[in-house]
Amino acid sequence: MTTTPPPATAPRLSRSSAPGHPAAPVRVVHVGVGNFFRAHQAWYTDRAPDAAEWGIAAFTGRSPAVADALEPQDGLYTLVTRGADGDHLEVIGSISAVHRSDDHTAWLGYLSSPDVVVVTVTVTEAGYLLGPDGRLDAGREDVAADVGALRDDPRAPVRTTPGRLVAGLLARRAAGAGGLTIVPCDNLPDNGPALAAVLADLVDAVDPTLATWVAEHVELATTMVDRITPATTDEHRDVVLAATGLVDAAPVPTEPFSEWVIEGRFPYGRPAWDAAGAQVVDDVRPFEQRKLWLLNGAHTLLAYAGSIRGHETVAEAVGDRVLRGWVEEWWDEAVAYLSLPPADVAAYRAALLDRFGNPAIRHALAQIAADGSQKVPVRIVPTLRAELAAGRVPAGAARVLAAWVLHLRGSGAPVKDARADEVLPLVAGTLEESVAAVLGLVAPDLADHDGLRSAVLERTRDLTA
Repeated sequence: MTTTPPPATAPRLSRSSAPGHPAAPVRVVHVGVGNFFRAHQAWYTDRAPDAAEWGIAAFTGRSPAVADALEPQDGLYTLVTRGADGDHLEVIGSISAVHRSDDHTAWLGYLSSPDVVVVTVTVTEAGYLLGPDGRLDAGREDVAADVGALRDDPRAPVRTTPGRLVAGLLARRAAGAGGLTIVPCDNLPDNGPALAAVLADLVDAVDPTLATWVAEHVELATTMVDRITPATTDEHRDVVLAATGLVDAAPVPTEPFSEWVIEGRFPYGRPAWDAAGAQVVDDVRPFEQRKLWLLNGAHTLLAYAGSIRGHETVAEAVGDRVLRGWVEEWWDEAVAYLSLPPADVAAYRAALLDRFGNPAIRHALAQIAADGSQKVPVRIVPTLRAELAAGRVPAGAARVLAAWVLHLRGSGAPVKDARADEVLPLVAGTLEESVAAVLGLVAPDLADHDGLRSAVLERTRDLTA
């Protein structure tokens, strides 16, 4: 994130320049202070009727830039909700403290406090460090480094999000601080069980005696999260300055729509998120599948196919009649496997088209295109498998795979992937060889499916025509 120096005559947004937003005591700790977290979980916490009791201590992920921008603002920022009727601005005050990811002393201090009873996480799919088997990718150099460091000293600095969580749990056990609930909020199916598996593997590698304490004191919630949140630009900073007279180095643009569905136990307490609009349910999976397959799956298709066709934003891409037809084709395949009422699904599809077409939200396709190796398997492959099992080769799913292959081969948005060293060599040969290799990555048992390979190749020709 880049920041623009404030004009000399304009005051900076802070708790003194924007009174009415006192810092609440820290009872929630968060990892990953990106725009989505600040438009979603921090916003729900700010709107909760008991917000004065639930301050958040937020830690950055890979980049310290957000902390550098928010620290002078006492954690405050402006949420710019961009709808058809114009912009709505509100100052969000739920972040009581913000820290860089390497402030390990502060991290251990919070996790050692009995006042902290909730930890939330938004680090993207790549941050969970899942291997192909859905367990911790223990062969990674950074994972091995964290294991070695924590074995030698449980308070040693670590490099990964799972390592940070395990270090925090070790400190909490040592302090006798009691239990807490961890709430992953990334676009992973069954994100609670996924994170639980990663933590269990890391605990076993670092200190197996911690496993019993974790079983008795740590709850893992599962969530579905939904709000389109583009990257911040100077335009958003200018909007805030013009409307408020205050300089905000880190405003967050977002859409009016927001949804948060939570499954899990909070025996140690939580903010009243449900009173702020979140749904607490017994089974999050139907909502999760609807969102992953319809919204995120369509985003993946638009990111690759749309950028190949010369578009830069979601709104531009969905305005392309050909692309919109491809989106509908994909949705027709995916909805057959959703368990929610058909009327609800139809309404969700209609709402998505409105959301995608919102001209005030410049959601860059290049931003969505990142980390396809983490996204395609969970957004596209479940429907692909179900269609093949039903005896059909799905044209919509094949088209997404074709667009991703072409993306990896240099068409459309630039390639930015956490597994780039692994995926880029797969597309070094002919187009036919690339299709076979990419299928072997996302669905190894389907790599030799002649009908699927032919369908993907055929769609690459559609995309390059």
